[in-house]
Formats: sequence, structure tokens, C-alpha cells
Amino acid sequence: MKANPITIEALEIIDAIDRRGSFAKAAEELNKATSALSYGVQKLEDQLDITVFQRQGRRSVLTPAGRLILDEGRKILNATTLLAEKAKEVATGWEPRLRIAVESILDYPLFFQVLAEFMNDHESLEIDVCECVLNGGWEALEQDRVDLIIGSPGPVPLQKGYRAIPIVQSALVPVIASHHPLAGLANNTEALKDALPKLRRVVSHDTSTVNIARSAGLSIGKKILYVQTIDQKIEAQLAGLGICHLPRHRIQAYLDDGRLIELNLETSSSESFIAWKISNKGKALQSISQRLAVAKW
Repeated sequence: MKANPITIEALEIIDAIDRRGSFAKAAEELNKATSALSYGVQKLEDQLDITVFQRQGRRSVLTPAGRLILDEGRKILNATTLLAEKAKEVATGWEPRLRIAVESILDYPLFFQVLAEFMNDHESLEIDVCECVLNGGWEALEQDRVDLIIGSPGPVPLQKGYRAIPIVQSALVPVIASHHPLAGLANNTEALKDALPKLRRVVSHDTSTVNIARSAGLSIGKKILYVQTIDQKIEAQLAGLGICHLPRHRIQAYLDDGRLIELNLETSSSESFIAWKISNKGKALQSISQRLAVAKW
């Protein structure tokens, strides 16, 4: 059988040249001579009878055929990386990489403190942290986009094979900016309830993309401002753009200095969870999960 000219090494060379924009910079990244990269590309072009790169000024740019090879080749490179990681995991029981989704309202200082202590003991472990909102964490776990979710609100989805541990979360308090035109109603419960339909709600997008999105906190009215992160939500509140629930631990300083005022409405709270798939037996996952479970949330 004739050898396939599209080798892993050839794909790595094309990938590096495309990302770095030149043969010289790619050679520096791959710790190879520029001539070795040129030979590798030329050999591939000769064997396939195509042109992979063309010059545009000082840059080397992929041809349509070259782009096809790279786009499909990156899938192969990712697959080989995953294969190597899985092989190492099987051999040692320790995953080389953990993907963690953190609920947006979580106590981040405490989370990163636990993470720092964990990584001090496991310096070679790669950690990938992303933020999730409401159902987004559960969806990411179900779709194997993350290995662990922290702070995702209940209820725990049934019959998904999850191990879930409840944690205590900071109360979510309804607030309004002190300079908002209706801030004077903050302590007048009846007048405030009458004014609620007129007030804009600031809402964080549920990061779920497939499952049914959900909302939490103040009931949704006709006026809505959607934001992506809890930091954006806080800044929107400080700008007087509406009302919403925010975690007390994230805004206590603004409550203390008077920039935000707590509304005389019910606080919002729900049980939150640390969760992972029971089928995931990785030692790194088990170790960090145990640390997070005993943290003083």
C-alpha cells in the first residue's frame, strides 16, 4: 500500500506556518530549520500535485486546496492530542487536563484559592476554566465539553449519571442604582411592586445553547437588557440601566458606599451543586472535587 503523503508532521508544519504567517516563524516554533519546513511542504505538494501555499507580500497564504488540508487536518491533530491524553490517563489514572465550568455568581476568590492549592500539588496538570450561567453548566457537562461544573443551580438533571454535591451559595439580592429615577421607592414595598412592570430587568444570558434556557430572580417584564457575564450585569446596575438580583458577596462594597441600594423585595436563593459524570474515574477530577466539596462556600 502506498504511503499517505499527508502525515502528522506535514499537518503540524502547515498549521504552524498558517498561524505564524511565515516559514521562518513556524520553524522557530517547531524548533526546526526553515529549509526542513520548505522541504516538507514541497514534498507534499509534489506527491499530491497541488500548491499548498502562495506568497502574498511577506506572508505565506494557503491556497484553497491548502486550506482544505489544514481545516480537516486540524481535526486529525486534535484527535491525536486527545488520543495521547487518553493513553496517559489509562496508564497513570491521572488526566493531563481538566475542563471546569464555573457558575457566574460563584465566589471566585474562594474557587481560585482552592485551585491554587490543588495546582501547587499538580504543577503539570493543565486546567481550562470557563464561565457558565444557569442551565449552561449542566448542558456543557452532558455534552462532555467540561469535566466538572461548580455552582450550577438545581434541580440536578435526572438519569444523566451525575454525581452532585450541594454547596451553599451567597444570597442574591435585588438592587437598583442610587441615581436611578425610581431609587426612592427602594423601601416602599407597595409603590415598588406597582412600579416593577415599568422597570427594565438586567438579565444574564443562560449559556445553554441546546436545552431549554431558564431565568432566575426578578420576573421578566417587557423591558430587558441582556448581558453575557456577571461583571457586565454589575456594571449595568451601576450605570442605572435597570434592576436585577446580584450575589451579595460581589456587590457588598457598592451597597456599603451607597452606589447600589437593596430593594425591599424577596431575596433569591437556590441550591447549587458541584457535579461530574460518575463514569469519569480520573484521579485529578476526584482530587479537586473533594477539595471543592469541603470548601467554606
